[in-house]
Amino acid sequence: MIFNSFERMVAFRYLRARRKEGFISVIAGFSLAGIGLGVATLIVVMAVMNGFRHELLGRILGINGHIGIYGAGAPLTDFDSLAEKVRQLPGVTRVIPTAEGQVFATASGGGAGAIVRGVRGQDLLTRPIFQKNFRGDPRDFGGDDAVVVGYRLAEKLGLRLGDTISLISPKGNATAFGTVPRMRGYRVVGTFNVGMFEYDSGFVFMPMEAAQTYFRLPDAVTQIEVFVENPDMVPQLRKAIWDLSGGGVKIYDWQQANANFFNAIQVERNVMFLILTLIILVAAFNIISSLIMLVKDKGRDIAILRTMGATRGMILRIFFLAGASVGVVGTVAGTLLGVAFATNIEAIRQFIQAIVGRDLFAAEIYFLTQLPARVESGEVVTVVLMALGLSFAATIYPAWRAAKLDPVEALRYE
Repeated sequence: MIFNSFERMVAFRYLRARRKEGFISVIAGFSLAGIGLGVATLIVVMAVMNGFRHELLGRILGINGHIGIYGAGAPLTDFDSLAEKVRQLPGVTRVIPTAEGQVFATASGGGAGAIVRGVRGQDLLTRPIFQKNFRGDPRDFGGDDAVVVGYRLAEKLGLRLGDTISLISPKGNATAFGTVPRMRGYRVVGTFNVGMFEYDSGFVFMPMEAAQTYFRLPDAVTQIEVFVENPDMVPQLRKAIWDLSGGGVKIYDWQQANANFFNAIQVERNVMFLILTLIILVAAFNIISSLIMLVKDKGRDIAILRTMGATRGMILRIFFLAGASVGVVGTVAGTLLGVAFATNIEAIRQFIQAIVGRDLFAAEIYFLTQLPARVESGEVVTVVLMALGLSFAATIYPAWRAAKLDPVEALRYE
């Protein structure tokens, strides 16, 4: 739709408030603010939801394999040969045999449940997420009494490098007096921080041989972790691994293991998108009401313009431009505000926390230690187009009503 200079002049003149039309301009201002805040909020919420999914996926897959190979009802014994075969598959980056079990960790009078994973020394720091946030000397990770713990677990139990942590296994030793829990002390040689509360507060890594001895898995492991270049390649690799193993294993991938978790995030994301879209829709209805009031107030002006030669199309374009301008300005302002807020959301959170003196993003509740945000250009474009579409649609009926106004009837009753 092309607007000439006359149409633009009249449309923008109607948007400027005089005393007589002040109330109409106030409604238009609220419509602009509503669209702007709706667009900004929608962009921020979508960015935070995307950030949550991306960060959680990165941390979950940073410490867990994309594919887990388990024994069918028993630990894996001939695991090294199978691991070597899996390493040869295209798209596989790392294969790590793991001996895993649950324990109760105690130190300095405190205790907490934990998961112990036994891995070989050369496999410990192959996870990129470990390389960035590891404290200690990796060369000390060896022997039968060394462990690496999450930094939050270390803080909870008051542990420092060189201290001893006691691990108690629920699978105890059978004696004449009943089952006695199996307990052993280990030296803390390192801590890690992956930025996810569940792992930082509940995981312990132990040398493979020590874990096999502690969990009574002689020459066996509980699983083989497989890391791949592209997580979306998992279905194809599952079939290839099944063929290599001869079918005597169970295979679980990251999608199966975390399906409920990521489905919940997706549902929340869709619901929030729908709810916040209603804000923009309400603002669009305000545009309709303000334009209808403007058309009614400007009935005499419309009639005069028609008698001076203005066509119905010109009148329609004038009021369409007046309403669409509110939507365009609100959408642009909201987009800039939303992108700026989402980009600096962690700094804003820290600033607000410093003012109120309270933790606004508890890691125990939200899993992550920082508030993530990931602005995706495709989603921003979708939000902008939706806001503009609703704004333009809201102007059609009032503009059409103005264009259909009979100048004779409008002047007769003035």
